[in-house]
Parts: sequence; structure tokens; C-alpha cells
Amino acid sequence: MGICCVNPLLRFQLSLMMFAQSFVWGAWYVTAPNFLSTIGFTPADFGWTYSVGPIAGVISPIFVGILADRFVSAQKVLGGINFFGAAAMLLATVLMKGAAPSPPLINFVFFLYMLAFYPTFALLATLTMRHMENPQKDFPSIRVFGTIGWIAAGFVLTWTGWEKTIDMFYLTIGTGLVMGAYCFFLPKTPPMAQGKMTWRQMIGAEAWVLLRNRSYLIFMVCSWLICIPLAFYQQIVSRVVEMAQMPIGQTMAYGQVSEIVFMIVMPFFFVRLGVKWMLAAGMMAWLVRYILFALGAPTGISWMILIGIILHGVCQDFFVVTGQIYTDQLAPKEIRAQAQGMLVILTVGLGMAIGAQLAGRVETRFTPAKSVALADLVQAKGREIAVLEARRNAAAPSGRSAIDTRIAILDGERQAAREAELASKDWRFIFGIPAAMSGFALLLFLLLFRDDRLISRKDKSALLNAASAAH
Repeated sequence: MGICCVNPLLRFQLSLMMFAQSFVWGAWYVTAPNFLSTIGFTPADFGWTYSVGPIAGVISPIFVGILADRFVSAQKVLGGINFFGAAAMLLATVLMKGAAPSPPLINFVFFLYMLAFYPTFALLATLTMRHMENPQKDFPSIRVFGTIGWIAAGFVLTWTGWEKTIDMFYLTIGTGLVMGAYCFFLPKTPPMAQGKMTWRQMIGAEAWVLLRNRSYLIFMVCSWLICIPLAFYQQIVSRVVEMAQMPIGQTMAYGQVSEIVFMIVMPFFFVRLGVKWMLAAGMMAWLVRYILFALGAPTGISWMILIGIILHGVCQDFFVVTGQIYTDQLAPKEIRAQAQGMLVILTVGLGMAIGAQLAGRVETRFTPAKSVALADLVQAKGREIAVLEARRNAAAPSGRSAIDTRIAILDGERQAAREAELASKDWRFIFGIPAAMSGFALLLFLLLFRDDRLISRKDKSALLNAASAAH
């Protein structure tokens, strides 16, 4: 039997693990475009930056899961993955600092990074639950530290001023190395799976039987559709926050703060609304947030942008988490894990990959020539500053003052060009398209979805306990 997670030392170890792993990702994933766009990344390049993760998310969890289930202790796999990720990110920074950074090559390195990183959250869950007697009750109070870690990363980026610089990637490297070393001090979690694994189990084919249920099929289709516009939020909104002159990392972290708040109140809505209206509320939140971005971004209306970000909690908890609960209720016990995997592959995998490519194409289409020219000017000013900084470092102390003055002038010109570049994009159309897609998915769902089950008394109690533990 596993060790009860009420053990204070074990709880601290696992909570710190969750915090640190999410911090590593949160240190760069949201704010990366705010730096990469200044070294030559275009909207089409960002389409690949945010596609490689979902693609890796379809491929690597299968193999890493088998490795941890059958051959190597989970904590060692997790440690090795973090060391590999830190090495990959270091290579990416070397490429970023080159004389002519290549976005396709950097994106390929991001793909290698994601191949390692995407399975970490499944490993975190596996490692944690193996050391619990009552996962339903104890897991949420530990898992919430992952969300707190993501929030902390956003605040650190703002407080240090690294949210628009290459330093965010150095923060990722450093924390990744620390996390990798820490993993080898986590509780031993040896592989437990036995017997032969079939190819049908590996790809989750046994869960496909659930698609015979009409309502579940509609749910899966709508989940896939709603995850396409999700990519617009991840790869575009941080630059809208920058344009509105709001603290980027800190403001984006408010989405995760709201996620915690809505997770606490979610059980009380669930037992009253049921599956259909919980899912519909989550989809409606996607529609409303993109309308707010479409109206607020063109003129930099901060309160609209902020509300759109805070709605992330409703989008995530009411739709994504409710969908996971619905899947768990509907699937027979023996295929629940495969059913959850099928849901992840279709949404976070296929849906997000398509959405990232679409977001890149839409932003390209509605980025005028003026904005492209200003982006080129931003890069040119950046190169001039880099040359002057190198010259300053080699100059005598008496000659540095004039160089510093010139750097300050160029930096001001670069900042002005950056602000004009962002302001000249056609944000109304860039966000109007995902708003229309969210509206279509919501309408399709309301018309065709028929399952309005409530959670059972047993599940209600477990969900309420989970919310109380998370709080």
C-alpha cells in the first residue's frame, strides 16, 4: 500500500515538485513571443513554435509512459527529462544569440525540448498518486502547487524585467537543472507494470468504443473545435498585454489565479448545472473573452484585456476539467486511462496543433506591411545595440559614457518602433475569427448534445473534498 500523503515531509516534497516543474515551463512559454518577435520570428514562425508542443504531446507520452511504467523508476525518468530539457533550451539560446537567428532551427530545438517536457505532467501525477492512500482527496491539494508555480514564474519575470528578454530562457535552464537534480531526491517510484502491452492499448484504441455514444461524440468534436481557437490565446495575447503597457508575466499569470478560484467554486456549480450547462458555460467564456480581446486590443483598453485573461479560469475549469470528469463517468473503469488519453490527443494534441498553425496564418493575413517594416526596424535597432554593447565592454572606462548615451537613444527608438509595430496590427479581425469559431462550437454543442447527467452522490463528495483540499 502507498504511503499516506498526509505525511508532512512527503507532502512538502511532492508539492515542491509540482511547483518547480510548472515554474520551469511558465518561465518562458507564455512570454516567449515578446522576445522572439524582436529577433526575426514572424506570426507564421509562432505557428510552429506553438505547434511543436502539441505534436510532441501526441508522440512522446506513449514512450515515456512505457519507460516509467515498465523499465525505470519514475523519479529518475523525470530527472533525466529535466536535464535533457535544460540542455535543449541552452542550445536554443545559443541559436537566438547568433548573428542571424533562424526561427525554423530554433523551433526544431523547441520540438526536441517539448518531446522531453510534455510527458512530465503525466509523470508528476503518476509519481504523486503512487504514494497516496486517497488520491481523490489528497491529490488536488498537491497539484494546485503546479498552478502556483506557473503564477510565480509570471510574477518573477515581471519583477526581474526578463519578460521581454532572452533572460527568461536562462531562467528556464537554471530552474530545469535544479528540478532535474531535485528529482533524484524524490520518493522511489519503481516501475510496476507487468505483462505484454498491446498496440491497441498503446494508442488507446479500446476507448474508441465511447464514440458510439452520440452525445460523447458531439462532446469530442466540440472539444476539438474549441481547442483550435485556444491557440490564439497562448501565442498572441501576451503581445497585446505588452502593447497595452501592462506587466506581461504578472498579467498573464492572473489567468492561473482565476483557475484556482474557479476550481474551488466549480463543484457547487457542477451539482446544480450538470454536464451540459457546465460545458456550455466554459465554451461561452471562450466566446466572450475573444470578443473582449477583439474590442479591447485595437485601442488598448486594459480592463477588457484583463477580464479576457481572468476568464481563463472559467474556460479551463468549466470546460476542460468538466470534460475530464464527464469522460471518467462515461468510460468503463478498465479503459478510463485510455479514454483520458484519447481526449488529450484530440484536444491538446490535434486541436492545439491545428489552432497554432491557423493563428499564425490569421495573424500574418491581418498584419499590414507597415507592421512588418516596423518589426524589421526593431530587429535592426537591436543589432545596433548589440554591436555597441560589445564595443562598450571592450572600451576604456573614459569612453563608455558616449556609448551608453548612444545605446539609450537606440533603445528608445527600438521601443517606439515596437509599440507602433504592435499597434498597427488588425486586432479586431485577429481575435474576431477565434470568436466566430468559439461561437460555432458553442452553437453546435447546444443543438446536438443531449447528455445532462449530474455527478453522482459519491463523485459529488469527492469533488467537494478536492475543492476544499485545493483551497
